[in-house]
Amino acid sequence: MGQTEIIISVIFTSVIILIFIVSIISFMFQYRKRRAQYELEKKMSEEQHAKELLATQVEIQQQTMQDLGREIHDNVGQKLTLASIYAQQLAFENKYPAVNERIATIGSIINTSLSELRSLSRTLTSDYIQKTELSALVKTECDRVNALGKCRVTCQFAQVKIPLDETKKKIVLRIVQEFLQNSLRHAQCTDITVILQYADSTLKIIAKDDGVGFDTVGAFYGIGLENMRKRAELIGAQFYLASRLNEGTEISFILATA
Repeated sequence: MGQTEIIISVIFTSVIILIFIVSIISFMFQYRKRRAQYELEKKMSEEQHAKELLATQVEIQQQTMQDLGREIHDNVGQKLTLASIYAQQLAFENKYPAVNERIATIGSIINTSLSELRSLSRTLTSDYIQKTELSALVKTECDRVNALGKCRVTCQFAQVKIPLDETKKKIVLRIVQEFLQNSLRHAQCTDITVILQYADSTLKIIAKDDGVGFDTVGAFYGIGLENMRKRAELIGAQFYLASRLNEGTEISFILATA
């Protein structure tokens, strides 16, 4: 074999090896690219499934609350109204003068309970939430906690109309309700503050208590805190949690309304 043939053979072999190496590199690159794409699509699919699942849960909860609101209004409310009428009739007839004062007291308690139930019924129905400003809805929840006398709730609201669709307004309200209930049940707090800020089409809500707090490092978040985070994610809000032992707990979430 001549020298020229040897050179051609070496070049040919080198080209084949180079093509083989390039093919392997290209295959590996395509494999990694496709795998990354697959992992991304899988993650997006899981996130979408989680959002759909949470949306279904929220829808079920909303329907349950609406049914409960109607039941309170149509059934319990009517029975309390009837009991109030009976009490007023007994007081008017004055057949039992010795217990008239007690009958009047019972009637007053029934009327107060009826008023509170009607208020609760309204807050559980879709129409009420849709027609009422977010600040008014949150203030109602704060007033309800204040009425319990367990701790003091201070509200600081933006004095502007906050444009939120019905679904987002409901979820924001549920997050605030969840925080208030968590603080009442677990925080052993004396003061709670709820702040609504709105500027440049951005809503920011801060809720904090002066309770026992907890160490967030490696902590297991309870169902309440996890529900708040998931609800915030569902409407595209940024959710933040801060807490330290004996220094209270604070949550904040930021939502673009436009």
